[in-house]
Amino acid sequence: MENQLKLGRICEIRKNRFMISFEEREVFAVLKGSFYDAPPAALPIVGDYVSFIHNPGGDSVIQNVLERKTLLSRPDIFRMGQVQYMAANVDYCFIVTSLNEDYSPSRIARYTSIALSGGCVPVAILTKTDLCADAAEYVREVAAISDKLRVHAVSALSGEGLDALREYFADGKTICLMGSSGAGKSTLINALAGEDIMLTAEIRERDGKGRHTTTHRQMIRLDCGAFIIDTPGMREIGVALAEDGVDDTFSDIAELEARCRFSNCRHESEPGCAVKAAVASGELSAERLRLYRELGAEKPNNYAKMKEISKRAKAYKKQKSSDFSDE
Repeated sequence: MENQLKLGRICEIRKNRFMISFEEREVFAVLKGSFYDAPPAALPIVGDYVSFIHNPGGDSVIQNVLERKTLLSRPDIFRMGQVQYMAANVDYCFIVTSLNEDYSPSRIARYTSIALSGGCVPVAILTKTDLCADAAEYVREVAAISDKLRVHAVSALSGEGLDALREYFADGKTICLMGSSGAGKSTLINALAGEDIMLTAEIRERDGKGRHTTTHRQMIRLDCGAFIIDTPGMREIGVALAEDGVDDTFSDIAELEARCRFSNCRHESEPGCAVKAAVASGELSAERLRLYRELGAEKPNNYAKMKEISKRAKAYKKQKSSDFSDE
């Protein structure tokens, strides 16, 4: 009977060994041989549901990875052209950013793009409001990044704003924590859980940055039934392979691009540029366009992408022509 397939979830990976959460316990497992010929995207990652043969006397053997409902990935900064798969089956991405010297709207936009590209709901958590004179201004700035981004300002020290986060911690929901070292991820979760379930580290006074307290991805089940996936602090995030996420984050600019006279418009000196016109009229802020360009510069030149922009532009012009004919 022990050779029957069991169902569990990957909660931690250490080199070639996997820890599986299974029937309120954890067991170690290795991959069956055929996995070693599989592409990287097919290998188990934290958050994956897997079928495995349970071995009570040693390592169990993972047989299959079940279909993922969401998948978080990013370009591997150490291996050009490769993808780093971060977590699977995530419902919410908590983009944790402290309101100190490490605050960066550009980094929040990058995380938002990765979350949207992976099919998750991005939630910006602005921590350490007790150290900030005007948190409301930061909230407005971050909220302007995308209409798909939810924003909360909190203080784990005073408890301010924590109650608003509890709606995300429903039974069975999975939250992935993202953010630079020292952003307060571990402190935040410890405050919400009411106990020290995650390691924390002190912030360096000279630059406001923290030491890495998470060195590998792991999934923790809270008493409320929600799951937390913690990720190592990531200061540099590429978005080259998250184009759909960038366009979702800046859907307003993507729509304006479709109205430009030229499908390859760079929004600089070209005539008939709808993006420049929107900036001139105040419909679009120059700062938002700058952020979009910054992220867009990391995307590869993609012929399929250009075809899609051209297609949308033609559809828009056709619709405008039809509207004119009906008048």
